[in-house]
Amino acid sequence: MTFYIGPMVLGFLLGFILGSRIKENPESKLKFDSTVYLIFLIIAILVAYFLGPFPYYQDAPLASGFVAAAVGIIMGKLILGKDRKPEKLEDETVN
Repeated sequence: MTFYIGPMVLGFLLGFILGSRIKENPESKLKFDSTVYLIFLIIAILVAYFLGPFPYYQDAPLASGFVAAAVGIIMGKLILGKDRKPEKLEDETVN
């Protein structure tokens, strides 16, 4: 069985960039626990299985680039997706 590295690297890079852009807003009550990441990964593997391998690729019975993108999203969120500080508005009153 041969694994094609190109789709996996490209998927991971795109996923990492997207994951780094996900920021938590402290004003919302949404929390990203480990269960959210686990459910996301399980659903991504199921979707990748139903997508099937890329055309002419027979390395695995699932879309390996899609799974790599999902892993990249999680890694990008965990490494670079820091909390946002709420922006403070300046007073516009003139003395």
